[in-house]
Amino acid sequence: MEAQTGPAKKGDDINNRFIFWSLTAVFFAYSGYVWTLGTAAPQSAMATDQVKHGQQIYQQSNCTACHQFYGLGGYMGPDLTNVVSSKGAAYARAFLINGTERMPDFGFNDEEMDDLVAFLEFVDTMGTYQAPSYQLSWYGTVIALDE
Repeated sequence: MEAQTGPAKKGDDINNRFIFWSLTAVFFAYSGYVWTLGTAAPQSAMATDQVKHGQQIYQQSNCTACHQFYGLGGYMGPDLTNVVSSKGAAYARAFLINGTERMPDFGFNDEEMDDLVAFLEFVDTMGTYQAPSYQLSWYGTVIALDE
């Protein structure tokens, strides 16, 4: 069978145009979806005044010097992103009341502790963060173990 060397048939030209314009329409429809709805973050609860006050206390006490959210911050204390859902609000409150060997007792009153716990609960609803486990191979590359 010989390959066609002459001009394209009229039917082939119409099929090619149909495919081109169909793909173009799908491209623009999908691009419009991604631009408007596809990247929208889920609506979450608005921060209350108590949560905002807890955030202010967190920042004024410089908690980020030792603790992290989503792995960002200091490395002396644990990541607090999901501490409320994994350990409970009472667990967080116990550390705020007493401190530890490495965490000072800031002397928060009950209202400040309630606000800080409310802030931690709010952060907990924003997403999850699990610190990945890594292993260093013998030739120097890093392998993620949690994937």
